[in-house]
Amino acid sequence: MADLPTNLLSDLPPPSASEHVDALVSLAGTRIERIVSTGQASPPGFWHDQDGPEWVLVLAGSAGLLIEGEARPRTMMAGDHALIPAHARHRVEWTDPTVPTIWLAVYGG
Repeated sequence: MADLPTNLLSDLPPPSASEHVDALVSLAGTRIERIVSTGQASPPGFWHDQDGPEWVLVLAGSAGLLIEGEARPRTMMAGDHALIPAHARHRVEWTDPTVPTIWLAVYGG
């Protein structure tokens, strides 16, 4: 098993072309991940559509989260969180390209 961060805000990976995902915990149908984004966004026309709910919390940085049917992306800053129901199509419109955006994502079964 790879070494996992013991502090969610430290041991950050260097910026790269893709997001970095650390799978932190997987128990009884629940998965928790730390996602580090630096300027990444969902590809044009791509929507996430998951079988279970997802709760996301921005720990640092900022991002634009668009849920299908909403007029504009939600601007998410440190401390902001959102519950995305199962099969609610959503996408990341942008993340801050100058500082890491650190997400805590909890996926339900």
